[in-house]
Amino acid sequence: MYPLAQILHAKGYFLSGSDNNETETLEAVRSMGIKVFMGQRAENIEGADLIVFSAAIMADNPELVAARASGVPVLERSELLGIVTSWYKDAVCVSGTHGKTTTTSMITQIFYTAGVDLSAFIGGKLPCIGGSGRSGSSDIMVCEACEFVDTFLKLYPDVAVILNIDADHLDYFKTVDNIIKSFHAFSEKASKALIVNGDDENSLKAIEGITGKDIIFFGLDSKNDYYADNIRSVSGLETHFSAYHKGGLMGEITLNVAGRHNVMNALAAVAAADYYGISFDMIQKGLSEFHGAKRRFEKLGCEKGITVVDDYAHHPTELEATLKAAMEMNFNKVWAVFQPFTFSRTKILLDDFARVLAIPDCAVLTDIMGSREKNTYGIFTRHLAEKIPGCVWFPQDETAEWTDERKYFNFQQICDYICENASDGDLVITLGCGDAYKIAKMILKKLKG
Repeated sequence: MYPLAQILHAKGYFLSGSDNNETETLEAVRSMGIKVFMGQRAENIEGADLIVFSAAIMADNPELVAARASGVPVLERSELLGIVTSWYKDAVCVSGTHGKTTTTSMITQIFYTAGVDLSAFIGGKLPCIGGSGRSGSSDIMVCEACEFVDTFLKLYPDVAVILNIDADHLDYFKTVDNIIKSFHAFSEKASKALIVNGDDENSLKAIEGITGKDIIFFGLDSKNDYYADNIRSVSGLETHFSAYHKGGLMGEITLNVAGRHNVMNALAAVAAADYYGISFDMIQKGLSEFHGAKRRFEKLGCEKGITVVDDYAHHPTELEATLKAAMEMNFNKVWAVFQPFTFSRTKILLDDFARVLAIPDCAVLTDIMGSREKNTYGIFTRHLAEKIPGCVWFPQDETAEWTDERKYFNFQQICDYICENASDGDLVITLGCGDAYKIAKMILKKLKG
């Protein structure tokens, strides 16, 4: 919702909104002069000509109920985003189960560094554009395209990027085959080109039978149009590799983000930028100036010799890539603080979560953040913790009502535990797409004190 607010505000629309949780994002929205109500109530919609809600809002939300009864047009967020993408002649829409925000940010950084006055819609904050959204004067828009409940099928991509396809959102899709079918439909919507992970079997299945547009492949295998070789971790978060196009060396790329998964993300960004004629010098410069989107292995600080990092990873595949990268760094011990997100994902992928959370030296779990769901699955943190050797969690009364106070107490328990047990030379990484980052900030504050 935040990048849409940034784009529409820049175009002169009058906005107001509501939320139920104070965040840095809300502070940024208020600083734009946008009125924000705390809590969802029927009276919040008074005077609106259009009402937009996110897929995270439940059907019985009082503000949404009032909106649908008001006679005013009501759109789900992805429908409005689809309208916005239709305004541009060159909408580059970045899809995939993993890496969307980072790759969208990389492409945006390259275009911005090259002087293109682009528009952007990103699922995380990018420093160079001052947030998650940007409204530019050119016909180019770079847009993150999420597959959740098929929202990306509302978009109008000219170039569609497919990073990978994995088992996720199975509460909606039910099977991986259904996910592949949705990505096929998304691919068909691209008017000009597809940029596809040629190393990913499911992505290749998704584009079978598609014709009438350019199809460009990227990956680590040299059979792809764009590929990487000589990948090496230099120091800290820095990664170097050689980029090739159709067998010819383009040059060396320096990334200030770690992991082979980010090399793949960068290759997709190289392919997209090259398609639009951005010089390799500018591609190199843009990627070297990219230090990660907010909440993507973001270093928040170092106190008492303990480095604290935050990452958005919330799916087993993402956690595996992030935690393996962390374990390859020269820290004495890696502490992974994970906030499971949604009951359905935790239940369906329980064994996969347990497997990857055994990678760090110690895993610490919060209670599950239900978000848009109610716990009809009978799943609790203990079910996951008991499958992870040495896992730490703080048992709660599972029958008690979930409140902000209860969550804060849970976060404080974890903060205290980490501060009492982590040592000089350790890495603490908070993980999850909810608000686990608050624990990271609590830890830094306590260590500093």
